[in-house]
Amino acid sequence: MKTYILAGLLLCVPHTMLWAQENNDKIRLSGSVQSDVLIPQNDEKTGASKASGSFLTNTYVDVNATSNYVDAGLRLEYLKHPLPGYENDFKGWGIPNFYLKGRYKNAELTLGTYYEQFGSGFILRTYEERSLGIDNSLLGARLLYKPFNGVSLKLLSGKQRRYWKHNKALVSGADVELNLDEWFKALKDKTYITLGASFINKHEGDEDIMVDATHRLNLPRNVNAFDVRARLQHGAFSILAEYAAKGQDPSFDNGYIYRNGYVAMLSGSYSKRGASVLLQAKRSVNMSFRSARSMSGTSSFINHLPPFTMDHSYALAALYPYATQPGGEWAYQAAFGYNFPKHTFFGGKYGTNLKLNVSHVHGIRKNENGGKGTDGYGSPFWAWGPSTYYQDINVQMEKRLSKGIKLNLMYMNQLYNKTVVEGEGGVIHSDIFIADAKFKLAPKATLRTEMQYLATKDDDGDWLFGLAELSIAPSWMFTVSDMYNSGSTHIHYYQGLVTFLKGAHRLQVGYGRTRSGYNCSGGVCRFIPASKGFTLSYNYNF
Repeated sequence: MKTYILAGLLLCVPHTMLWAQENNDKIRLSGSVQSDVLIPQNDEKTGASKASGSFLTNTYVDVNATSNYVDAGLRLEYLKHPLPGYENDFKGWGIPNFYLKGRYKNAELTLGTYYEQFGSGFILRTYEERSLGIDNSLLGARLLYKPFNGVSLKLLSGKQRRYWKHNKALVSGADVELNLDEWFKALKDKTYITLGASFINKHEGDEDIMVDATHRLNLPRNVNAFDVRARLQHGAFSILAEYAAKGQDPSFDNGYIYRNGYVAMLSGSYSKRGASVLLQAKRSVNMSFRSARSMSGTSSFINHLPPFTMDHSYALAALYPYATQPGGEWAYQAAFGYNFPKHTFFGGKYGTNLKLNVSHVHGIRKNENGGKGTDGYGSPFWAWGPSTYYQDINVQMEKRLSKGIKLNLMYMNQLYNKTVVEGEGGVIHSDIFIADAKFKLAPKATLRTEMQYLATKDDDGDWLFGLAELSIAPSWMFTVSDMYNSGSTHIHYYQGLVTFLKGAHRLQVGYGRTRSGYNCSGGVCRFIPASKGFTLSYNYNF
Protein backbone atom coordinates (compact mmCIF):
# COMPACT_ATOMS: atom_id res chain seq x y z
CA MET A 1 0.00 0.00 0.00
CA LYS A 2 2.80 2.40 0.95
CA THR A 3 4.53 1.78 -2.41
CA TYR A 4 1.39 2.73 -4.33
CA ILE A 5 0.90 5.91 -2.28
CA LEU A 6 4.53 6.95 -2.85
CA ALA A 7 4.31 6.26 -6.57
CA GLY A 8 1.11 8.25 -6.84
CA LEU A 9 2.55 11.22 -5.01
CA LEU A 10 5.73 11.21 -7.09
CA LEU A 11 3.65 11.13 -10.28
CA CYS A 12 1.62 14.09 -9.02
CA VAL A 13 4.66 16.24 -8.23
CA PRO A 14 5.70 17.17 -11.82
CA HIS A 15 2.09 17.87 -12.82
CA THR A 16 1.45 20.11 -9.81
CA MET A 17 4.75 21.94 -10.32
CA LEU A 18 3.93 22.43 -14.01
CA TRP A 19 0.51 23.81 -13.02
CA ALA A 20 2.24 26.21 -10.64
CA GLN A 21 4.58 27.42 -13.41
CA GLU A 22 1.71 27.95 -15.83
CA ASN A 23 -0.01 30.09 -13.19
CA ASN A 24 3.11 32.26 -12.72
CA ASP A 25 3.67 30.71 -9.31
CA LYS A 26 7.39 30.84 -8.64
CA ILE A 27 8.86 27.52 -7.44
CA ARG A 28 11.49 27.62 -4.72
CA LEU A 29 13.79 24.66 -4.05
CA SER A 30 15.35 24.00 -0.65
CA GLY A 31 16.78 21.09 1.25
CA SER A 32 19.62 19.74 3.29
CA VAL A 33 22.24 17.01 3.43
CA GLN A 34 23.44 15.48 6.69
CA SER A 35 26.00 12.68 6.76
CA ASP A 36 27.67 11.33 9.91
CA VAL A 37 30.44 8.79 9.38
CA LEU A 38 32.42 6.57 11.77
CA ILE A 39 35.44 4.43 10.86
CA PRO A 40 35.34 2.20 13.96
CA GLN A 41 38.15 0.59 15.89
CA ASN A 42 38.19 -2.16 18.51
CA ASP A 43 38.82 -0.97 22.06
CA GLU A 44 39.17 -3.45 24.92
CA LYS A 45 38.91 -0.79 27.63
CA THR A 46 35.53 0.58 26.57
CA GLY A 47 34.15 -2.51 24.85
CA ALA A 48 33.86 -0.69 21.51
CA SER A 49 33.89 -2.99 18.48
CA LYS A 50 34.11 -2.68 14.71
CA ALA A 51 32.25 -5.96 14.19
CA SER A 52 29.39 -4.16 12.43
CA GLY A 53 31.66 -2.89 9.64
CA SER A 54 34.67 -0.77 8.76
CA PHE A 55 32.66 2.22 7.42
CA LEU A 56 29.46 3.26 9.18
CA THR A 57 27.20 6.13 8.23
CA ASN A 58 23.82 7.73 8.86
CA THR A 59 23.02 9.91 5.85
CA TYR A 60 19.89 11.99 5.19
CA VAL A 61 18.97 14.06 2.14
CA ASP A 62 15.90 16.33 2.23
CA VAL A 63 14.52 18.03 -0.90
CA ASN A 64 11.55 20.43 -0.86
CA ALA A 65 9.82 22.41 -3.60
CA THR A 66 7.52 25.21 -2.45
CA SER A 67 5.21 27.63 -4.22
CA ASN A 68 2.26 29.82 -3.32
CA TYR A 69 -0.28 27.01 -3.58
CA VAL A 70 1.58 23.69 -3.80
CA ASP A 71 4.51 22.18 -1.89
CA ALA A 72 6.17 18.80 -2.34
CA GLY A 73 9.13 17.07 -0.80
CA LEU A 74 10.83 13.86 0.19
CA ARG A 75 13.67 12.53 2.31
CA LEU A 76 16.23 9.88 1.38
CA GLU A 77 17.74 8.01 4.31
CA TYR A 78 20.81 5.82 3.83
CA LEU A 79 21.59 3.65 6.87
CA LYS A 80 22.71 0.47 5.14
CA HIS A 81 25.68 0.36 7.52
CA PRO A 82 24.41 2.54 10.40
CA LEU A 83 26.22 4.08 13.35
CA PRO A 84 26.42 2.11 16.63
CA GLY A 85 23.04 1.93 18.35
CA TYR A 86 21.05 2.07 15.10
CA GLU A 87 21.91 -1.32 13.60
CA ASN A 88 19.00 -3.22 15.14
CA ASP A 89 16.28 -0.77 14.07
CA PHE A 90 17.16 1.64 11.27
CA LYS A 91 19.47 -0.57 9.19
CA GLY A 92 18.46 -0.13 5.54
CA TRP A 93 17.82 2.65 3.10
CA GLY A 94 14.94 4.21 1.22
CA ILE A 95 12.53 7.15 1.05
CA PRO A 96 10.39 6.94 4.20
CA ASN A 97 9.27 10.57 4.15
CA PHE A 98 7.36 12.14 1.25
CA TYR A 99 4.52 14.62 1.02
CA LEU A 100 2.37 16.74 -1.26
CA LYS A 101 0.78 19.85 0.26
CA GLY A 102 -1.81 22.15 -1.22
CA ARG A 103 -3.01 25.53 0.08
CA TYR A 104 -6.04 27.56 -0.91
CA LYS A 105 -7.34 30.56 1.02
CA ASN A 106 -7.74 29.42 4.65
CA ALA A 107 -7.24 25.69 4.06
CA GLU A 108 -4.16 23.48 3.79
CA LEU A 109 -4.19 19.77 2.87
CA THR A 110 -1.20 17.45 3.25
CA LEU A 111 -1.01 13.96 1.73
CA GLY A 112 1.86 11.66 2.63
CA THR A 113 4.03 11.90 5.74
CA TYR A 114 3.71 14.72 8.24
CA TYR A 115 4.44 15.74 11.83
CA GLU A 116 1.88 17.21 14.20
CA GLN A 117 1.40 18.12 17.86
CA PHE A 118 -1.82 18.85 19.74
CA GLY A 119 -1.35 21.13 22.73
CA SER A 120 1.61 20.07 24.88
CA GLY A 121 1.69 16.69 23.16
CA PHE A 122 -0.09 14.74 25.91
CA ILE A 123 -2.18 12.76 23.41
CA LEU A 124 -0.35 13.49 20.12
CA ARG A 125 3.18 14.51 19.24
CA THR A 126 4.95 13.19 16.14
CA TYR A 127 8.47 14.44 15.52
CA GLU A 128 11.96 13.57 14.31
CA GLU A 129 15.02 13.46 16.58
CA ARG A 130 17.91 11.87 14.67
CA SER A 131 20.29 11.86 17.63
CA LEU A 132 17.83 9.53 19.40
CA GLY A 133 16.83 7.52 16.35
CA ILE A 134 13.23 8.74 16.61
CA ASP A 135 10.90 9.40 13.68
CA ASN A 136 7.28 8.65 14.54
CA SER A 137 5.70 10.55 11.64
CA LEU A 138 2.22 9.71 10.35
CA LEU A 139 1.53 8.52 6.82
CA GLY A 140 -1.89 9.64 5.64
CA ALA A 141 -3.75 12.94 5.36
CA ARG A 142 -3.98 16.15 7.39
CA LEU A 143 -6.29 19.15 6.90
CA LEU A 144 -5.72 22.56 8.50
CA TYR A 145 -8.57 25.05 8.24
CA LYS A 146 -9.20 28.54 9.64
CA PRO A 147 -12.88 29.30 8.97
CA PHE A 148 -12.57 32.82 10.46
CA ASN A 149 -10.33 34.87 12.72
CA GLY A 150 -9.56 33.28 16.06
CA VAL A 151 -10.49 29.71 15.10
CA SER A 152 -8.07 27.02 13.95
CA LEU A 153 -9.13 23.45 13.09
CA LYS A 154 -7.04 20.35 12.40
CA LEU A 155 -8.17 16.96 11.13
CA LEU A 156 -5.82 14.05 10.51
CA SER A 157 -5.60 10.32 10.00
CA GLY A 158 -2.68 8.03 9.29
CA LYS A 159 -0.44 5.15 10.26
CA GLN A 160 2.66 5.70 12.34
CA ARG A 161 6.18 5.03 11.17
CA ARG A 162 8.23 2.45 13.04
CA TYR A 163 11.70 2.39 11.52
CA TRP A 164 11.27 1.07 7.93
CA LYS A 165 7.66 -0.04 8.35
CA HIS A 166 4.40 1.42 9.58
CA ASN A 167 2.35 0.05 12.47
CA LYS A 168 -1.03 -1.40 11.55
CA ALA A 169 -3.07 0.79 13.89
CA LEU A 170 -4.90 3.75 12.36
CA VAL A 171 -4.44 7.00 14.30
CA SER A 172 -7.11 9.66 13.69
CA GLY A 173 -7.92 12.89 15.45
CA ALA A 174 -9.09 16.49 15.55
CA ASP A 175 -7.99 19.67 17.28
CA VAL A 176 -9.58 23.08 17.71
CA GLU A 177 -8.05 26.27 19.13
CA LEU A 178 -9.88 29.50 19.92
CA ASN A 179 -7.97 32.77 20.30
CA LEU A 180 -10.40 34.96 22.18
CA ASP A 181 -8.22 38.05 21.94
CA GLU A 182 -9.01 38.18 18.20
CA TRP A 183 -12.72 38.43 19.00
CA PHE A 184 -12.80 41.05 21.73
CA LYS A 185 -11.25 44.47 21.17
CA ALA A 186 -10.87 45.01 24.91
CA LEU A 187 -8.35 42.14 25.07
CA LYS A 188 -6.32 43.01 22.00
CA ASP A 189 -2.66 43.92 22.63
CA LYS A 190 -3.16 43.50 26.40
CA THR A 191 -4.48 40.07 27.23
CA TYR A 192 -4.26 36.86 25.19
CA ILE A 193 -6.58 33.94 25.92
CA THR A 194 -6.35 30.65 24.05
CA LEU A 195 -8.69 27.69 24.58
CA GLY A 196 -8.02 24.32 23.00
CA ALA A 197 -9.52 20.84 22.77
CA SER A 198 -8.21 17.70 21.05
CA PHE A 199 -9.36 14.17 20.36
CA ILE A 200 -7.39 11.09 19.21
CA ASN A 201 -8.65 7.63 18.30
CA LYS A 202 -6.36 4.62 17.89
CA HIS A 203 -7.97 1.76 15.97
CA GLU A 204 -5.86 -1.37 16.41
CA GLY A 205 -6.56 -4.98 15.50
CA ASP A 206 -6.78 -7.92 17.87
CA GLU A 207 -3.87 -9.94 19.29
CA ASP A 208 -3.52 -13.21 21.16
CA ILE A 209 -2.60 -11.98 24.63
CA MET A 210 -3.17 -14.72 27.22
CA VAL A 211 -3.90 -14.19 30.90
CA ASP A 212 -3.07 -17.83 31.57
CA ALA A 213 -3.07 -21.09 29.62
CA THR A 214 -6.82 -20.98 28.97
CA HIS A 215 -7.95 -17.34 29.19
CA ARG A 216 -7.39 -14.75 26.46
CA LEU A 217 -7.68 -10.96 26.85
CA ASN A 218 -10.60 -9.19 25.20
CA LEU A 219 -8.66 -6.25 23.76
CA PRO A 220 -10.35 -2.93 22.86
CA ARG A 221 -10.17 -2.21 19.13
CA ASN A 222 -10.64 1.52 19.72
CA VAL A 223 -8.78 3.58 22.32
CA ASN A 224 -9.88 7.20 22.68
CA ALA A 225 -7.98 10.09 24.24
CA PHE A 226 -8.90 13.75 24.70
CA ASP A 227 -7.14 16.91 25.82
CA VAL A 228 -8.44 20.29 27.04
CA ARG A 229 -6.30 23.33 27.79
CA ALA A 230 -6.44 27.04 28.52
CA ARG A 231 -3.67 29.64 28.29
CA LEU A 232 -3.85 33.17 29.66
CA GLN A 233 -1.19 35.79 29.04
CA HIS A 234 -1.41 39.27 30.45
CA GLY A 235 1.62 41.49 30.24
CA ALA A 236 4.55 39.67 31.80
CA PHE A 237 2.37 36.91 33.30
CA SER A 238 1.39 33.67 31.60
CA ILE A 239 -0.46 30.62 32.90
CA LEU A 240 -1.30 27.31 31.21
CA ALA A 241 -3.61 24.60 32.53
CA GLU A 242 -3.99 21.36 30.63
CA TYR A 243 -5.68 18.01 31.25
CA ALA A 244 -5.66 14.87 29.10
CA ALA A 245 -7.21 11.43 29.58
CA LYS A 246 -6.98 8.09 27.79
CA GLY A 247 -9.41 5.18 27.82
CA GLN A 248 -8.69 1.54 28.56
CA ASP A 249 -5.52 0.59 26.71
CA PRO A 250 -3.96 -2.68 27.96
CA SER A 251 -0.37 -2.82 26.74
CA PHE A 252 3.09 -4.20 27.41
CA ASP A 253 3.97 -0.97 29.24
CA ASN A 254 1.23 -1.27 31.87
CA GLY A 255 1.20 -5.06 32.21
CA TYR A 256 -2.01 -5.39 30.12
CA ILE A 257 -4.35 -3.82 32.69
CA TYR A 258 -7.60 -1.99 31.88
CA ARG A 259 -7.05 1.14 33.96
CA ASN A 260 -7.78 4.53 32.39
CA GLY A 261 -4.91 7.03 32.17
CA TYR A 262 -4.64 10.79 32.63
CA VAL A 263 -2.20 13.66 32.97
CA ALA A 264 -2.81 17.06 34.57
CA MET A 265 -0.46 20.04 34.30
CA LEU A 266 -0.33 23.58 35.65
CA SER A 267 2.38 25.99 34.50
CA GLY A 268 2.88 29.64 35.33
CA SER A 269 5.58 32.12 34.32
CA TYR A 270 6.59 35.72 34.76
CA SER A 271 9.09 37.41 32.49
CA LYS A 272 10.17 41.00 32.56
CA ARG A 273 13.42 42.67 31.63
CA GLY A 274 15.96 41.52 34.19
CA ALA A 275 13.80 38.91 35.95
CA SER A 276 11.98 35.66 35.15
CA VAL A 277 10.11 32.98 37.10
CA LEU A 278 8.75 29.60 35.94
CA LEU A 279 6.67 27.25 38.14
CA GLN A 280 5.31 23.94 36.85
CA ALA A 281 3.61 20.85 38.27
CA LYS A 282 2.44 17.69 36.51
CA ARG A 283 0.85 14.43 37.57
CA SER A 284 0.53 11.53 35.15
CA VAL A 285 -0.88 8.02 35.54
CA ASN A 286 -0.79 5.21 32.97
CA MET A 287 -0.27 7.53 29.99
CA SER A 288 1.83 5.30 27.76
CA PHE A 289 0.05 5.65 24.39
CA ARG A 290 1.49 3.66 21.50
CA SER A 291 0.28 2.72 18.04
CA ALA A 292 1.37 -0.88 18.76
CA ARG A 293 0.33 -2.11 22.21
CA SER A 294 2.99 -4.83 22.48
CA MET A 295 5.99 -2.61 21.66
CA SER A 296 8.64 -1.51 24.14
CA GLY A 297 11.59 0.88 24.02
CA THR A 298 11.41 4.33 22.43
CA SER A 299 9.34 3.45 19.35
CA SER A 300 5.65 3.77 18.45
CA PHE A 301 4.67 6.47 20.98
CA ILE A 302 1.74 8.56 19.77
CA ASN A 303 2.10 11.05 22.62
CA HIS A 304 4.82 12.80 24.59
CA LEU A 305 5.09 13.66 28.28
CA PRO A 306 7.54 16.51 28.95
CA PRO A 307 9.89 15.61 31.83
CA PHE A 308 9.90 18.95 33.72
CA THR A 309 13.64 18.57 34.16
CA MET A 310 16.37 20.78 32.73
CA ASP A 311 18.06 19.64 29.50
CA HIS A 312 21.75 20.08 30.31
CA SER A 313 24.36 20.78 27.64
CA TYR A 314 27.43 20.26 29.84
CA ALA A 315 28.88 16.73 29.64
CA LEU A 316 28.89 15.78 33.33
CA ALA A 317 25.61 17.53 34.11
CA ALA A 318 24.07 15.36 31.36
CA LEU A 319 25.82 12.15 32.45
CA TYR A 320 22.72 10.87 34.29
CA PRO A 321 19.73 12.20 32.28
CA TYR A 322 16.15 11.55 33.31
CA ALA A 323 13.63 9.68 31.16
CA THR A 324 9.91 10.34 31.74
CA GLN A 325 8.13 7.37 33.31
CA PRO A 326 4.81 6.97 31.44
CA GLY A 327 3.48 4.61 34.12
CA GLY A 328 3.01 7.58 36.42
CA GLU A 329 4.86 10.33 38.27
CA TRP A 330 4.59 13.64 40.08
CA ALA A 331 6.94 16.20 38.48
CA TYR A 332 7.75 19.73 39.63
CA GLN A 333 10.01 22.40 38.22
CA ALA A 334 10.88 25.91 39.37
CA ALA A 335 13.27 28.25 37.55
CA PHE A 336 14.33 31.73 38.59
CA GLY A 337 16.52 34.20 36.73
CA TYR A 338 17.73 37.69 37.62
CA ASN A 339 20.08 40.17 35.97
CA PHE A 340 21.93 42.37 38.44
CA PRO A 341 22.37 45.72 36.64
CA LYS A 342 25.71 47.23 35.79
CA HIS A 343 27.48 49.39 38.38
CA THR A 344 25.74 47.76 41.35
CA PHE A 345 27.28 45.77 44.21
CA PHE A 346 26.42 42.37 42.66
CA GLY A 347 26.40 43.54 39.05
CA GLY A 348 29.84 45.10 38.96
CA LYS A 349 31.08 46.84 35.86
CA TYR A 350 29.36 44.57 33.30
CA GLY A 351 26.36 43.16 35.17
CA THR A 352 25.74 39.64 36.49
CA ASN A 353 23.17 37.03 35.50
CA LEU A 354 22.04 34.50 38.11
CA LYS A 355 19.85 31.44 37.45
CA LEU A 356 18.38 28.86 39.82
CA ASN A 357 16.61 25.72 38.65
CA VAL A 358 14.94 23.08 40.83
CA SER A 359 13.45 19.85 39.42
CA HIS A 360 11.89 17.06 41.44
CA VAL A 361 10.20 13.92 40.12
CA HIS A 362 8.52 11.46 42.48
CA GLY A 363 6.64 8.22 42.02
CA ILE A 364 2.90 7.99 42.60
CA ARG A 365 1.33 5.78 45.24
CA LYS A 366 -0.20 2.64 43.77
CA ASN A 367 -2.63 0.50 45.70
CA GLU A 368 -2.70 -3.26 45.27
CA ASN A 369 -2.52 -4.30 41.59
CA GLY A 370 -4.87 -7.03 40.42
CA GLY A 371 -2.53 -7.97 37.58
CA LYS A 372 -3.00 -8.74 33.89
CA GLY A 373 -6.58 -8.55 32.65
CA THR A 374 -7.87 -6.57 35.67
CA ASP A 375 -8.48 -2.87 36.31
CA GLY A 376 -4.99 -2.80 37.80
CA TYR A 377 -4.20 -0.45 40.67
CA GLY A 378 -5.76 2.56 42.33
CA SER A 379 -3.83 5.77 42.93
CA PRO A 380 -4.94 8.62 45.23
CA PHE A 381 -4.39 11.92 43.41
CA TRP A 382 -2.27 13.74 46.00
CA ALA A 383 -0.38 10.75 47.34
CA TRP A 384 3.33 10.26 46.63
CA GLY A 385 4.87 6.85 46.22
CA PRO A 386 7.87 5.65 48.22
CA SER A 387 10.55 6.55 45.65
CA THR A 388 12.12 9.74 44.35
CA TYR A 389 12.90 9.24 40.66
CA TYR A 390 15.01 12.32 40.05
CA GLN A 391 16.05 15.59 41.66
CA ASP A 392 18.22 18.38 40.30
CA ILE A 393 19.08 21.62 42.10
CA ASN A 394 21.47 23.83 40.16
CA VAL A 395 22.60 27.43 40.26
CA GLN A 396 24.42 29.24 37.44
CA MET A 397 26.20 32.58 37.35
CA GLU A 398 27.19 34.32 34.13
CA LYS A 399 29.68 37.13 34.63
CA ARG A 400 31.75 39.23 32.24
CA LEU A 401 35.06 39.98 33.92
CA SER A 402 36.37 42.27 31.17
CA LYS A 403 35.66 43.06 27.52
CA GLY A 404 37.55 39.95 26.50
CA ILE A 405 36.70 37.47 29.29
CA LYS A 406 33.33 35.94 30.12
CA LEU A 407 32.81 33.37 32.88
CA ASN A 408 29.99 30.90 33.52
CA LEU A 409 29.97 29.00 36.83
CA MET A 410 27.54 26.23 37.78
CA TYR A 411 26.93 24.04 40.82
CA MET A 412 24.50 21.14 40.64
CA ASN A 413 23.24 18.68 43.24
CA GLN A 414 21.61 15.66 41.64
CA LEU A 415 19.71 12.55 42.72
CA TYR A 416 19.24 9.94 40.00
CA ASN A 417 17.28 6.73 40.57
CA LYS A 418 19.10 4.45 38.14
CA THR A 419 16.94 1.47 39.06
CA VAL A 420 13.76 3.27 38.00
CA VAL A 421 15.19 4.81 34.82
CA GLU A 422 17.50 2.01 33.61
CA GLY A 423 16.28 -1.07 35.49
CA GLU A 424 19.15 -1.48 37.96
CA GLY A 425 21.95 0.43 39.67
CA GLY A 426 20.38 1.96 42.79
CA VAL A 427 20.17 5.66 43.66
CA ILE A 428 23.07 7.93 42.68
CA HIS A 429 23.77 11.13 44.62
CA SER A 430 26.25 13.54 43.02
CA ASP A 431 27.65 17.06 43.26
CA ILE A 432 28.77 18.67 40.00
CA PHE A 433 31.00 21.74 39.63
CA ILE A 434 31.46 23.49 36.26
CA ALA A 435 33.58 26.44 35.15
CA ASP A 436 33.20 27.69 31.57
CA ALA A 437 35.42 30.59 30.46
CA LYS A 438 35.53 32.39 27.13
CA PHE A 439 38.54 34.51 26.11
CA LYS A 440 38.60 36.95 23.20
CA LEU A 441 42.19 36.52 21.99
CA ALA A 442 41.90 38.66 18.84
CA PRO A 443 39.13 40.22 16.72
CA LYS A 444 38.62 36.86 14.97
CA ALA A 445 39.95 34.40 17.56
CA THR A 446 38.08 33.14 20.64
CA LEU A 447 39.14 30.44 23.11
CA ARG A 448 36.54 28.67 25.24
CA THR A 449 37.53 26.31 28.04
CA GLU A 450 35.54 24.04 30.35
CA MET A 451 36.51 22.33 33.58
CA GLN A 452 33.96 19.97 35.17
CA TYR A 453 34.01 17.71 38.21
CA LEU A 454 31.36 15.20 39.31
CA ALA A 455 31.75 13.84 42.84
CA THR A 456 29.82 10.76 43.96
CA LYS A 457 30.31 7.67 46.10
CA ASP A 458 27.86 5.71 43.93
CA ASP A 459 27.95 3.94 40.55
CA ASP A 460 31.37 4.42 38.85
CA GLY A 461 32.52 7.12 41.27
CA ASP A 462 34.03 10.51 40.41
CA TRP A 463 34.41 12.01 36.92
CA LEU A 464 36.55 14.81 35.48
CA PHE A 465 36.04 16.63 32.20
CA GLY A 466 38.14 19.21 30.38
CA LEU A 467 37.64 20.99 27.07
CA ALA A 468 39.43 23.62 25.00
CA GLU A 469 37.81 25.08 21.87
CA LEU A 470 39.54 27.61 19.62
CA SER A 471 37.33 29.45 17.09
CA ILE A 472 38.86 31.43 14.25
CA ALA A 473 36.17 33.39 12.43
CA PRO A 474 34.60 32.87 10.05
CA SER A 475 35.52 29.29 9.19
CA TRP A 476 37.59 27.27 11.67
CA MET A 477 37.10 25.60 15.03
CA PHE A 478 39.52 23.28 16.84
CA THR A 479 38.30 21.25 19.83
CA VAL A 480 39.99 18.84 22.24
CA SER A 481 38.29 17.26 25.25
CA ASP A 482 38.71 14.44 27.74
CA MET A 483 36.21 12.86 30.11
CA TYR A 484 38.00 10.73 32.72
CA ASN A 485 36.55 8.39 35.31
CA SER A 486 38.73 8.71 38.40
CA GLY A 487 36.52 6.33 40.35
CA SER A 488 36.36 2.66 39.39
CA THR A 489 37.19 2.36 35.67
CA HIS A 490 40.03 4.91 35.18
CA ILE A 491 39.16 5.24 31.47
CA HIS A 492 39.79 8.36 29.37
CA TYR A 493 37.12 9.30 26.81
CA TYR A 494 39.07 11.71 24.63
CA GLN A 495 38.00 13.63 21.53
CA GLY A 496 39.80 15.77 18.96
CA LEU A 497 37.74 17.68 16.37
CA VAL A 498 38.41 20.10 13.53
CA THR A 499 35.42 21.98 12.09
CA PHE A 500 35.33 24.01 8.87
CA LEU A 501 32.42 26.26 7.82
CA LYS A 502 32.01 27.84 4.40
CA GLY A 503 28.70 29.37 3.43
CA ALA A 504 26.04 26.69 3.79
CA HIS A 505 28.62 23.91 4.22
CA ARG A 506 29.85 22.49 7.52
CA LEU A 507 32.54 19.79 7.67
CA GLN A 508 33.88 18.23 10.86
CA VAL A 509 36.57 15.54 11.19
CA GLY A 510 37.71 13.97 14.43
CA TYR A 511 39.04 11.04 16.39
CA GLY A 512 38.21 9.72 19.82
CA ARG A 513 36.23 7.55 22.18
CA THR A 514 32.63 7.78 23.35
CA ARG A 515 31.25 5.93 26.36
CA SER A 516 28.23 3.70 26.36
CA GLY A 517 25.19 5.24 27.99
CA TYR A 518 21.85 6.92 27.47
CA ASN A 519 21.39 9.83 25.09
CA CYS A 520 18.33 11.84 26.12
CA SER A 521 16.31 14.78 24.88
CA GLY A 522 13.02 16.01 26.33
CA GLY A 523 12.67 13.05 28.66
CA VAL A 524 13.11 10.45 25.89
CA CYS A 525 16.26 8.31 26.07
CA ARG A 526 18.03 5.81 23.85
CA PHE A 527 20.98 3.57 24.77
CA ILE A 528 24.08 4.16 22.65
CA PRO A 529 26.98 1.64 22.82
CA ALA A 530 30.61 2.67 23.22
CA SER A 531 32.58 3.57 20.10
CA LYS A 532 36.10 4.53 19.08
CA GLY A 533 37.56 5.69 15.79
CA PHE A 534 37.69 8.41 13.17
CA THR A 535 34.56 10.50 12.61
CA LEU A 536 33.39 12.74 9.79
CA SER A 537 30.29 14.91 9.74
CA TYR A 538 29.03 16.94 6.78
CA ASN A 539 26.04 19.30 6.69
CA TYR A 540 24.77 21.37 3.79
CA ASN A 541 21.65 23.51 3.53
CA PHE A 542 20.38 24.96 0.28
